[in-house]
Amino acid sequence: MANLLIGDIHGCYYEFMKVLEKANFSQSDTIWLTGDLVARGPDSLAVLRFVKQHCNQIRLTLGNHDIHLLAVYAGITKNHKKDHIEQILTAPDCDELINWLRRQPLLQIDNQLKLVMAHAGISPQWDLDTAIKCAKDLSSVLSSDTYPLFLDSMYGDFPDSWQDDLKGLDRLRFIANAFTRMRYCYDDGRLDFYCKDAPEDAPSKLKPWFKLPRKIPENYSIIFGHWASLKGKGTPENIYGLDTGCCWGGKLTCLRWEDKHYFFKRNQDASDKI
Repeated sequence: MANLLIGDIHGCYYEFMKVLEKANFSQSDTIWLTGDLVARGPDSLAVLRFVKQHCNQIRLTLGNHDIHLLAVYAGITKNHKKDHIEQILTAPDCDELINWLRRQPLLQIDNQLKLVMAHAGISPQWDLDTAIKCAKDLSSVLSSDTYPLFLDSMYGDFPDSWQDDLKGLDRLRFIANAFTRMRYCYDDGRLDFYCKDAPEDAPSKLKPWFKLPRKIPENYSIIFGHWASLKGKGTPENIYGLDTGCCWGGKLTCLRWEDKHYFFKRNQDASDKI
């Protein structure tokens, strides 16, 4: 009965299956997925179908590419060929998959395992109760029949700082950005959306969100994806970045929580020597 924590899949179905095989995945295990199930890799449709089929064994959080797929489906924005999601949009079960996907959470918490998971991480301006409430607020909108109204207004970088009195679309936009796009912050916790570099190459005025003082209890570990340039390195104790850039020719990473053992599968177009 293992908990297998897996970084951003991005449509790399072959690598997903292989890393599960390496981890000896069984029907008694639980798979945790950091989000960005789709886009950039070659087989997002197979990934979605597998995850939906095995949903009783899977705990996932939505990533920015997953939400972008919802926006494309809703006609809010255009499909880009580089995302390789046309196969989803033309599939006979597209409506079923999309309506299932938009009802998935942005935050996973296991109080027994002391685990918190979100695609990009947890804003340093949030305590755990705030993060839970914010995730529920946005999930409620995405799962409603009026979800396209939010998707039509979600693209934007402001507001870039949390205030308890934020309301309406401004509030929802910040929540979506914090959970799915965040990498760097200023010292006061404001979000920066322009720098995607590794920390050693970033401007000195910016800090990775996980380097700022946290309001989440220290006995909880935080799991996130989204930040491939980290290569799974450089995070403080009890914070785990699992996106290791599989769709960019890197590898897919799986962490077995019980013994902290890592399994890797390099992109099938790269050498597999790990």
